[in-house]
Amino acid sequence: MNYLVLKNNQRVPVNSIPVVKYEDFMETIVSGLMKDKGNHCVNYFGYNQESKVKLICCIADDANHCIYVLSAIVEQTAILPSFTAHNLSFEKFEREIHENFGIGYSDHPWLKPVRYPFNAADKSKTIANYPFYQIESEELHEVGVGPIHAGVIEPGHFRFICNGEQILHLEIQLGYQHRGVEQLFLEKKNLLQKATLAENIAGDTVIGHTSTFSKLWESLCGYQATPELEFARTLALENKRIAIHTGDLSAICTDVAYQLGNSVLGRLRTPIINYFQVWNGNRLAKGLVRPGKTNFPFTKELGKEWLEMINVYEPDFTEMVKQMFDLPSVLARLEKTGVVSTEVAESIGIVGMSARASGVNRDIRLSHPDNLYYKLNHKPIVKSQGDVLSRAQIRRDEIFQSIDYIKQLITDIPENLKYTNELSAPEPDSFVISLTEGWRGEICHCAITDNKGELVIYKIKDPSFHNWLALALSVRNNEISDFPICNKSFNLSYCGHDL
Repeated sequence: MNYLVLKNNQRVPVNSIPVVKYEDFMETIVSGLMKDKGNHCVNYFGYNQESKVKLICCIADDANHCIYVLSAIVEQTAILPSFTAHNLSFEKFEREIHENFGIGYSDHPWLKPVRYPFNAADKSKTIANYPFYQIESEELHEVGVGPIHAGVIEPGHFRFICNGEQILHLEIQLGYQHRGVEQLFLEKKNLLQKATLAENIAGDTVIGHTSTFSKLWESLCGYQATPELEFARTLALENKRIAIHTGDLSAICTDVAYQLGNSVLGRLRTPIINYFQVWNGNRLAKGLVRPGKTNFPFTKELGKEWLEMINVYEPDFTEMVKQMFDLPSVLARLEKTGVVSTEVAESIGIVGMSARASGVNRDIRLSHPDNLYYKLNHKPIVKSQGDVLSRAQIRRDEIFQSIDYIKQLITDIPENLKYTNELSAPEPDSFVISLTEGWRGEICHCAITDNKGELVIYKIKDPSFHNWLALALSVRNNEISDFPICNKSFNLSYCGHDL
């Protein structure tokens, strides 16, 4: 067998990952594993090994709840046949490998820079000379938006090619705030520093990324999270889902000029976010999740306060979304706008809420569950139309689902258990992959340690890495005035992508 079979958060010796010739590597993945629609690539990356590059590919089998991992070693000057020519979902993974190591691909259709990192192989490629796609025509025009936007939105450039008001093509250029987060994980030796890095990967996904890091680090140290830690992490993930989804529904109302929905839903988001302030003293939940411990145990009193808050929130939210989704002027803007078909969603490998809105049942809480999701009997909410309306409906329905999950959890709050545990040092020469379903979708962290147990590679993938292409494709043949609502219906992360 050309691959290793792992479970989520399982530690293995790094030398147990099969190393095969690139031709066999490609054949096993493209012509073998990826032929099954239930499989998708959760991470594909490289790292320097002496004078060569070791490529590691991780394919998740959602039906069998496992992850296939295999590797190949190639020369830095290699010109390789691309996975992307056969399966488009690999396009950005291979572009990143090309950018980081200089490895060429003979048949990649879109071999452009991804992030412009400080340690890029070719430093002559700068963000100022990004090679935008162009169409020569007297009837077409280009519209540039960003990278500086109004308000506090992060930097990113959107280049539209339009025929009048109709969008023919959108290219999204990111990489403006590459912070070198992955390298910092190797440089920072203190565990608290690493945890702080994790919660700053993406400000709206503090719980998702820090939970993923914590589970990965615990696996490296041979530690099994206690029931109260898994309880707190599950509850925090679902409370964050309620908060962000509520805010996104408010913003969608803004983009269709439905002021009542914007005002009411914006007001309702506030107490959900503020609950983290009550729980651990920070509205973004920074400091709440830590490897092997929590400094803020969840108590019966906190459970009572959450119920009091949600009992005020739920009837107002129910009434507001009923009006929103019954209003013809709202539906006229949401229905059949920004469509990503099931076929396109599968071909480009999108994940999370956006995938489920396009009929792709992709949810780590079901396929590779951790924490307490196995107890909740989670059933993903899936829509089929793939438009803005479907993405809004997913948010609405997941809010009600998350409320139900938290109500189940707080009927049995763990008490009188240890909330702080000493972790041993990470195991040497090890590999761990950790997956978490954040509110936006699938988060993936991978780590490899050396013979002293020190990190030699830390690889992060935010769900936005998969989904920015979906936004670009969704707006084709839409009016350019519909771009803001398409953009908000995905609500992707710039910093989570740029790292």
